[in-house]
Amino acid sequence: MQWLKVIVAGLFEIGWVIGLKHAASPWEWGMTGICIYISFYFLVMAGKTLPVGTVYAVFAGIGTAGTVLSESLIFGAPFQPLKIVLIAVLLLGIVGLKMAEDHPEKRES
Repeated sequence: MQWLKVIVAGLFEIGWVIGLKHAASPWEWGMTGICIYISFYFLVMAGKTLPVGTVYAVFAGIGTAGTVLSESLIFGAPFQPLKIVLIAVLLLGIVGLKMAEDHPEKRES
């Protein structure tokens, strides 16, 4: 359930990042503000029980990947294969962090 909060936070991050660039009316700015609030609310709630570093990495990864993809798919920015490769590297790093969290190394005392 906590990871669902991180995913929701990341999805709303995509919304507010897009809003910061494209908002032109008071309604759009209001929606951007609501997205910011919801995004950080869910991020903070998830961070209370999950490892904060991993939560933030997943949150930022979702936001980064979603923003770059929406830039091309929704707003018609030129498609750049290098961006997709770099997003894949970012996502692999996030998966690696999650795997490291699930299998902590045993420390000798």
